[in-house]
Amino acid sequence: MSQIHARTCHICEANCGVLVEVEGREILSIKGNPDHVLSRGHICPKATAIADLQDDPDRLHKPVKKVNGEWQEIGWETAFQEIAAKLKDLKEAGAKPAMYMGNPSAHDYGISTQISTLRRAMGLKNIYSASTLDQIPHHVVQYHMYGHVSLAAVPDIDRCQYLVIVGGNPAASNGSIWTVPDFKKRVKEMQARDGKMIVIDPRRTETAKLADAHHFVKPGTDTALFIGILKAIFEGGHADISRLEQIMDDGWGNIEPAIGGFDMAELSAHCGIAVDDMREIAAQLGADQPAAIYGRMGVSVCEFGTLNQWLIQVINIATGNLDREGGTMVPEPALDTINLVGRGSVRKTQTARGEMPVVMGELPTITFAEEMLREDDERIRSLFVVTGNPVLSAPDGARLDRALEKLDLMVSFDMYVTETSRHADYILPPCGPLEKDHYPFFFGPLAVRNYASYSPAIFDIRDGEKADWEIIAELAREILATDGQDVPNIREPRDVLDNMLQSSPAGLTLAEVEAAPNGIDLGPLRPCMADRLMTEDKLIQCAHPDFLAELQRFAQSLAETRPDVLRLIGRRHVRSNNSWLHNSKRLLKGPERCTLMIHPDDAAGRGLADGDMATVESRVNSVEIVVEVTDDVMLGVVSIPHGFGHGREGVGLSVAAAKPGVSINDLTDPESFDPLSGNAVLNATPVTVAPVRELEAAE
Repeated sequence: MSQIHARTCHICEANCGVLVEVEGREILSIKGNPDHVLSRGHICPKATAIADLQDDPDRLHKPVKKVNGEWQEIGWETAFQEIAAKLKDLKEAGAKPAMYMGNPSAHDYGISTQISTLRRAMGLKNIYSASTLDQIPHHVVQYHMYGHVSLAAVPDIDRCQYLVIVGGNPAASNGSIWTVPDFKKRVKEMQARDGKMIVIDPRRTETAKLADAHHFVKPGTDTALFIGILKAIFEGGHADISRLEQIMDDGWGNIEPAIGGFDMAELSAHCGIAVDDMREIAAQLGADQPAAIYGRMGVSVCEFGTLNQWLIQVINIATGNLDREGGTMVPEPALDTINLVGRGSVRKTQTARGEMPVVMGELPTITFAEEMLREDDERIRSLFVVTGNPVLSAPDGARLDRALEKLDLMVSFDMYVTETSRHADYILPPCGPLEKDHYPFFFGPLAVRNYASYSPAIFDIRDGEKADWEIIAELAREILATDGQDVPNIREPRDVLDNMLQSSPAGLTLAEVEAAPNGIDLGPLRPCMADRLMTEDKLIQCAHPDFLAELQRFAQSLAETRPDVLRLIGRRHVRSNNSWLHNSKRLLKGPERCTLMIHPDDAAGRGLADGDMATVESRVNSVEIVVEVTDDVMLGVVSIPHGFGHGREGVGLSVAAAKPGVSINDLTDPESFDPLSGNAVLNATPVTVAPVRELEAAE
């Protein structure tokens, strides 16, 4: 007889409620849960991929060790003992261990409860993660302005009347640094109450097609747009800080003079947005209505990413929309990680490239390959990769491929032999996703409503398999024992979670949350910034000197001439999530999605037609890809989706191999980065595009 289990989908930040029907260990269906307090029945195609992940024949079930280039299964204890012994030998020889944390680790609260023990056991030198490839500018700004790296104000879309989205595509992502399931319906509800959504993006995205207006913006120039909007707010008399003035420091007075010297016409020419449009957006944001401006990937992964995120916060403050119903507000989740973990840090350290930012203890991933390739005693010689695939995610993946081969010890915690884990000496695979419980540890504090939702495991773990947290905890214990150090008792994630829930303001117990399979609704967001601020003086630090200095650096850059070349941007698709869902038959079926989107005029000028093969070349590499001619991208812009490139030798992803595509990050340049955060520049990469036949003839 079949059973239906209410569960939260763990695939992306939306954390939608799903109903999983099973019979024995067979998954019969996965559908949206209409009674879930946050997602309201919404489901996207990614949720159905949970079944493919659980039952994937390519998935590893036992630890494997590379012997003479071939993978051999070994026992868990043997794997732990060998890894611990090799790590000890390397540490005694002065080797520097490192760790890379991938995106999926943020969706597994069990990993979060154990990973610090493994880091301490390793004597970790360097930590890298996917965060420095897309979101670190948010954390730098939040730390300097609000006193905590994760104190994020998100748009209150359910009560908003005017929403501006720049460089974000929540219709495909269901939100990013903004947990907003059922986004499309929420937009329609906003429009039904006469609200408007404006999208600004170099591509006519899925979100743009829902919008009341869409404006093309030149990639990498959003800073000019934000300055133009802010300048228009001040000049048009739309600024009103009366609601927030009591919790703002006197740095606010430095902002208007700092942008006073910018010329609106010059800003418009730089970004491609008309002056009148910038003034209209400013007027609407500053009108007597709840409004918000939100910027995500497109404005973060560029040279002035941190400056962009600061300007977004300043615009919301200037228009009185920060900490306002229908504006942007800080959630108060059932599990309040803001008050339970440290404020984080922003500092600098020396790397092979020179002095670089370190945010939340993480080094910029743009320096990752360099640290493995350097020839001195500081070289990384041992690496632990936790659910990550930086070969496809980080700039110049080909160089990273070469760097990983130089390691003396590499351990991957992964379900698959991926483009990255194929380089490992050991792969330690976790159990299937439905054999683990789930709690939105990191994404509850980013949700459009305050809520709690816990999902117990649906299936028992099969004999001989382990959950991620068990693998991490047991390996840490073995490393400590091998080093002759005290071995701590393991606290199970459920116990840690229960304690954190009870220590949060809502005071819920895990038992109470577990007893509510559809989640517990704690109500809409409310103005609470005065209580949530964690700066030393409990005031918003409006104009950190680094931001003002970066504003001047941008002013100087306006005089520089941008080369007249095509600019490459990435893109997301609702049926994809970085590189780790491409082995799902359900999601990969249908037309080819790894294409080069190019404007009809740019294609015609290069002798390219829809379906042709083109060579795309950047400073670091070149790829060959099928052409998709479309006016969904603006003139001068080309687009390749993120997360493909599965054609590398030795990858154990049979479904993905059928449509391998190319990796956009074989083209992105690690020499380009945001100096305030160290975030990689993945947007606006200069490229040349030509028919494959022309280059072949030239050779």
